Amino acid sequence: MQVLGVISVILAVCCVNATVYFREEFLDGDEWKSRWVNSKHKSDYGEWKLTAGNFYGDAEKDKGLQTSQDARFYATSARFEPFSNEGKSLVIQFTVKHEQKIDCGGGYVKVFPADLDQADMHGDSSYYIMFGPDICGYSTKKVHVIFNYKGKNHLIKKEIKCKDDELSHLYTLILNPDQTYEVKIDNEKVESGSLEDDWDFLPPKKIKDPEAKKPEDWDDRAKIDDADDTKPEDWDKPENIPDPDAKKPEDWDEDMDGEWEPPMIPNPEYKGEWKPKQIDNPNYKGPWVHPEIDNPEYSPDSNIYKFDNIGILGLDLWQVKSGTIFDNFLITDDVKEAEDIAKETWGVTKEPERKMKQEQDDLKRKEEEEKNKEQDTEADDDEDEDADEDEEEEDEETKEDIEEARVLWLLCILSLRTGHNRVGC
Repeated sequence: MQVLGVISVILAVCCVNATVYFREEFLDGDEWKSRWVNSKHKSDYGEWKLTAGNFYGDAEKDKGLQTSQDARFYATSARFEPFSNEGKSLVIQFTVKHEQKIDCGGGYVKVFPADLDQADMHGDSSYYIMFGPDICGYSTKKVHVIFNYKGKNHLIKKEIKCKDDELSHLYTLILNPDQTYEVKIDNEKVESGSLEDDWDFLPPKKIKDPEAKKPEDWDDRAKIDDADDTKPEDWDKPENIPDPDAKKPEDWDEDMDGEWEPPMIPNPEYKGEWKPKQIDNPNYKGPWVHPEIDNPEYSPDSNIYKFDNIGILGLDLWQVKSGTIFDNFLITDDVKEAEDIAKETWGVTKEPERKMKQEQDDLKRKEEEEKNKEQDTEADDDEDEDADEDEEEEDEETKEDIEEARVLWLLCILSLRTGHNRVGC
């Protein structure tokens, strides 16, 4: 019991120490406009609207900021109490729903220092972290993880695939004080590692020794020609030979056609270019490895992960086809807290959203099938009408032929009676 009590106290302390720096779920209607600042850097930024979209798990809880105009830049941000992540984890989390089946556009967030002028935020504004999905065509479907280090933006060297369907997905970035990181999608880890290994923040620890050179007598050939191997006397045969079965055509005229030559065919005795067989090189020393030395320009930095004045989260992106919805923003120092909040929000509505989307797709597919059936029926009716018209035309032609024959018969009788056969009877 005492052990359980101690564990409970530890858990309670951990929960108390968890800090949520920023949380936005847009649950109070248009009040979000008082917390978010639209940039005025450009006069034609796209407009945001608050909506749960065309399909959702909960009509109110799933409301988020949606891009509403095609082929536009978007720029808006929200401020919170500045903090430093020194000595603790930093967790950035949010959901993205590309319900428009996005063709090209960003779905990422940027974390800025608190001194950013929000009204002048733009694509070149200096930020601390850029994180989230980016899609453009079939070639670009990745998760950006970009950190600013000493004034320069550094892209992750690994390729992290993002989700490209039309449902809501949860993106989480965890940055730890031990210089490690983790990326999760839908609360499942998709990538992790160390900052120093997966970004080029620092010069390499080791470099090739500029003084070292491969010895001139170093033999790195594993195989060599057999000096005792000689080409057989009957080896050389032409690649093509005249066709022995070909015969000069009987109508061949040498004056007109020139001297006749049989066509060439592949020579079955041709063996190709002769090369001596290969044997193991007795002087082989293996591949030469350039020796390395400590890089004098390398200096370790245990504070790559640290950002001292975190204070703004922004959406600064471009979209060709609008319709993306951003929701459930969270910045905290506690991984467990982020997981729990994800389960309470996205975790609760994801399945109802998927079900609603499936029902809409099924209904749309059924309507298209019915429409296609109607079009096929109309096409069949048109064919029947054409056939009826053809039959009517044939009937009319038959009647005309009969009438013409009857008239000729009467004229023949009249001609015979009068003795004047003028109609050829």
